[in-house]
Amino acid sequence: MENQATEPIIEFLDVKKEYFLYKNEKARFKAIFTKNRGVKKHPALKGVSFKIYPGESVGIIGKNGAGKSTILKMITGVSFPNSGTITVRGKVAALLELTAGFSLDMTGMENIYLKGYLLGLNDDQIKEIEQDIIDFADLGEYIDQPVRTYSSGMKMRLGFAININIKPDILVVDEALSVGDADFQKKCRDKINDVIATGVTVLFVSHSRKAIEETCTRAIFLKDGKVQVDGTVEEAFDAYDKKK
Repeated sequence: MENQATEPIIEFLDVKKEYFLYKNEKARFKAIFTKNRGVKKHPALKGVSFKIYPGESVGIIGKNGAGKSTILKMITGVSFPNSGTITVRGKVAALLELTAGFSLDMTGMENIYLKGYLLGLNDDQIKEIEQDIIDFADLGEYIDQPVRTYSSGMKMRLGFAININIKPDILVVDEALSVGDADFQKKCRDKINDVIATGVTVLFVSHSRKAIEETCTRAIFLKDGKVQVDGTVEEAFDAYDKKK
């Protein structure tokens, strides 16, 4: 499913990724000195290739361990391939590990700027969205308190508010994401839909056919680290259901 009119915003070319599997923390520590000799490897991706173009909404489906999370981590720069090429053109908002990069001793307000810098924004860009983040997180006076005083739910709310408001070119969403109570979760879903409506490129990981159909026009079905189908949502799920 290629569009020759423009260059892809995300491109994977023969991407391979292996992880080392350690029996325990002692084995992990020992491997530092033995350079992982004799440690079992797990091939998470086995030569994955695909192109995603600006404005596309693409679902990624497959069983646990198929390689979905590995792909998302590579797109967001958290993980890197052993071989192959990954190209990402644009600012990425990742609704995955929402509290990554927070300093627990800094206030919520200070963390807005810290996280903004980590996401590649400058002072003016952060200032422009600062109030939107504060309003969305709805933490009240806690916004000026150290993040170490926050509950886990409060930290997630702040992380979501920052990531969803940075005006991304690419939005990466894991359906397993759970933020706050039912009302706040609805608020999050509505905000995601608003961002999608602006034409942002979306990658959406889900096991739900209904959720993918409502959000995406294309889906990639992964199995054992390989792309099985890259086509319509119907084609991908039909293949997925047959291989369960």
